[in-house]
Amino acid sequence: MEHKPDTLVILSPGFPASEADTACMPPQQLFVKALKEICPGLRIIVLTFHYPFSAAEYEWHGVKVIALGGRDNGRLKRVLTWVKAWVALRKINREHHVLGLLSFWFGECALIGNYFAKRHHLRHYSWLLGQDAKRGNKYFRWIKPRGDTLIALSDFLAREVILNHGVVPANVIPVGIDISMFPQLPLKRDIDVLGAGSLIPLKQYHLFVEAIALLKPFYPNIKAVLCGKGPEMENLKVLAKSLNLNGNLVFNGELPHAAVLDLMQRSKIFLHPSNYEGFGSVLAEALFGGAHVVSFCKPMRQDYRHHHVVKNKEEMFRELLAILKNRNRGHDRVSMCPAEQIAKNMISLYAD
Repeated sequence: MEHKPDTLVILSPGFPASEADTACMPPQQLFVKALKEICPGLRIIVLTFHYPFSAAEYEWHGVKVIALGGRDNGRLKRVLTWVKAWVALRKINREHHVLGLLSFWFGECALIGNYFAKRHHLRHYSWLLGQDAKRGNKYFRWIKPRGDTLIALSDFLAREVILNHGVVPANVIPVGIDISMFPQLPLKRDIDVLGAGSLIPLKQYHLFVEAIALLKPFYPNIKAVLCGKGPEMENLKVLAKSLNLNGNLVFNGELPHAAVLDLMQRSKIFLHPSNYEGFGSVLAEALFGGAHVVSFCKPMRQDYRHHHVVKNKEEMFRELLAILKNRNRGHDRVSMCPAEQIAKNMISLYAD
C-alpha cells in the first residue's frame, strides 16, 4: 500500500512570493517556519488565493506553496479562484494523508476550507486574525461556524466574536515571535519614538505625528521614525511638514522585517496608535526588543511589563512624556509568546 505523507494544508489570501519577501505577512511567515521546525516530518502545503499575483508552485523554506494568482479581482474572478482552490484541494487530498486544514482569517479561505473539510470528513480550523471578527462579516452568516472550529488571535478578538456573532471561540492562540532574530540588546537607544505598520486610516498614524509635535517643545531634538507604506503616506508627510517636524520625524517606508526589529532595539518607545488591533505582532516584537510600548489596544487579559495601555490622545501624550522623562526606566526584554510554543499549541489541535 502506497504511503501518503501526513500533511497540513494552510489556506491564505496571500503568502510570500519568495524567501526574500520578508515584508509580506511576517507573523504568518514566522508561524509557518516554526511549525516546520517543530514538526520536521510534517508536510505543509500553503494554498494562497490572491498573492503572489501569478499562478505558480514553489518551495519556501521547505514548505510547498501553491499560488492561485487570483489577484483579488472582482466577483466573477473570485469565484473562479474558489473553483481553482477546490480542484487543488482535491488533488492534495488524493496524494497526501491530510491531517486537516487551517484557514488564515475568517473569510473566503474559511468558506472553502469549511465546505471541503465537511465533504471529506477532515478537521478544519479558522484563525481569526483581526478585522474579520467585526460585525458585518458575511462569512459568519454563510458558514455558521461552531465555536470549536474557531481560533481567536487574542482575548480581545474572542470577545469581539462573542459580542458581534454570538459564537464563543474554543481556542485563543496569538502569533509568536522568533527570538533568534533579536541579537544582543544595543548599549544606546538613539530613537526616542518608533512606529511601524500599514499606513492606513484604521491605524491612526496622524496621532503618531501629532504626538511628536506635542513632545517637541519638551525635547527640541526628539528623534522619531515611522516605518511602513500605505495610502496615508503623503497625508502624513504633509502633516509632519505643517507641524515643522522635518528634522525630527523620518519616514522610512517599508523595510525588511529584520531591519524593523533592529530599529525596535534602538528605540525607547514603540507607539502604536491603531484604534483596532487583533493582536499586533509588532507589540510583542517591540517588547522583546526592550522598548516601552504605548497603545490603545490590549490584546490579552494578562498585563505585561512595559506595555502602557492608554484610552485617548491626551493620556497617550502624558504617558509618552512620562517615559521619556524617566531616564531610569529599564529596557529589558519582555517575552509574550515565542513562535515555537505557538506552533506547538496549534498542531496539538490536530492530534488524535
